[in-house]
Amino acid sequence: MKKNMGGVDKILRFIVAAIIVVLYLLGKISGTLGIVLLAVAAVLSLVSLIGTCPLYLPFGIDTRTKEKK
Repeated sequence: MKKNMGGVDKILRFIVAAIIVVLYLLGKISGTLGIVLLAVAAVLSLVSLIGTCPLYLPFGIDTRTKEKK
């Protein structure tokens, strides 16, 4: 898949995922909401590591910085 996420985008998604995991481990979120948010955190982490956001593809969004020629 074509990479379409910039560095800032990846970092923000990873930070949000880490915050969700920490809140879950501290017991601030639990139950069904906690499980759903952990799944969201897993997706955010995976997408950050891969560098491709599937939701960006249909809209043609690309947050990578363009190289100057």
